Amino acid sequence: MRTSFGQPDATRSADSYRRLAAGYDSSSRRGLAVRKKAVALLELQPGDVVLDVASGTGLSFSHLLEGIGSTGHVVAIEPCPEMMARARERVAAAGWRNVTLIEATAEAADIPRAFDAVLFHYAHDVLQSPTALARLFSRAKPAARVVVAGAKFAPWWLAPLNLWVLVRARRYLSTYSGLDQPWRFLRPHLREFSVSFRLL
Repeated sequence: MRTSFGQPDATRSADSYRRLAAGYDSSSRRGLAVRKKAVALLELQPGDVVLDVASGTGLSFSHLLEGIGSTGHVVAIEPCPEMMARARERVAAAGWRNVTLIEATAEAADIPRAFDAVLFHYAHDVLQSPTALARLFSRAKPAARVVVAGAKFAPWWLAPLNLWVLVRARRYLSTYSGLDQPWRFLRPHLREFSVSFRLL
């Protein structure tokens, strides 16, 4: 995918993930620990409704469902048809009845339930769209919990590390804009906010 410093490009992103879909699960194994930790930070409770933004093939579903139990509900948003097809297969194979799959961009998604928690797992393009965030958070409950896991640029004195970030991230996002502070448009929607860093 041709990545720029401009606005997120949903068409380019979908084209990239279309090519990645077949091998996405196996290529994501290295990040499973980060995914599991991100879900744990949501502090999910039985009965919670949790929104999984840019949910991909559904690799977070089992962890989310473990937290919310049979009385909770996962609402997953994914714009790439090929990624969503694999998510559907995952849901059908597991027999999960409390997962709603929405094939749409975050800007256009019709979210059927107000949510208690939202996961942005490597969803940089969505985080760089104020329109998408406004739509999503219009359905957030007042005390909704938010967790973001993803790439960001290191401080300027770690320039070689930033080159590594550029190379690693280019297949998964359509814009590098905001990688210095990926949360810049998210922050106004939050009452409390903290950041931690980890090298993968």
